[in-house]
Amino acid sequence: MCVNYVTVKRDSLARFAALDQRVPFAPRGEWEHEVWQDYAAPIVVAAPQGRDRRCLVASYGMVPQHRLAPGSRAYSTMNARSETVAELASYRDAWARFRFCLVPMERWFEPNYESGRHQRWSIGRADGAPLAVAGLWRAWEEPDGRRVCSFTQLTVNADAHPLLSRFHRPGDEKRALVPLAPEHWDAWLHCRDPDAARRMLVLPEEGLLTAGPEPLAGTADPQPGLF
Repeated sequence: MCVNYVTVKRDSLARFAALDQRVPFAPRGEWEHEVWQDYAAPIVVAAPQGRDRRCLVASYGMVPQHRLAPGSRAYSTMNARSETVAELASYRDAWARFRFCLVPMERWFEPNYESGRHQRWSIGRADGAPLAVAGLWRAWEEPDGRRVCSFTQLTVNADAHPLLSRFHRPGDEKRALVPLAPEHWDAWLHCRDPDAARRMLVLPEEGLLTAGPEPLAGTADPQPGLF
C-alpha cells in the first residue's frame, strides 16, 4: 500500500480546481512536496453547490494520529481497501455520505523486490502529467473550534496488472491506488451511487504509467514497516 507520495505544487493546482482560501494551510502557507502520514496536502472535492470543484488542504490519513483514543494501538488509515470501505469504522461514514475526493500527485512510491531486496520505486504517468487518484475525505472539529479535513486513498487488487503487480512482498496480495482519467474526475466527485463508484475504481491500461527506482534522498532504502 502507498504510504508516501509526491504531491503537486501550488502553481499546478489550477488544472484540478481553485484552492479554497478559507481552509488552514500547512506551516509557511505551503505543504511539503513529499507527503507522509499526517502531513498536510491538497485534495480536490466537490463544491457545496453545482458541478464545480474546490481544493482543500487536508491531513494524509483518514484518522489523524492525534485523534486516536489514548492508549489505543496505532494503526494506519492512509489507504482504504475498496472491498471493505463500506464496512470499516474509519471509512464507512465517509463512503455512505459520498465524500469522494481526488488526491493530486506527481507520483507515488511502492516497494519493489525484484532485485531480491526492498527498493523504493516511484510510479507516475508515462507522459509526465500529474495524477489524480481516487480517495475519501472527512472533516473534524478541533477542540479550539477549527474545522480541519483528512483523507485516505482507495486501493484495488492489482494481481493481474502488468506493471502494478510488480510491487510489495513476494507472495503478498498486490494492491494499488486508482488514478482516474480527467474525463472521470467530476463523475467521481459527484457520484451518489456506491455501485457506480465501485465501477469507476479500475486500474489504467498498460502503458499509461511508468515506474523505476527512486531511493530516499541521502539514505539507503528503509525496510517497510506496516506494509
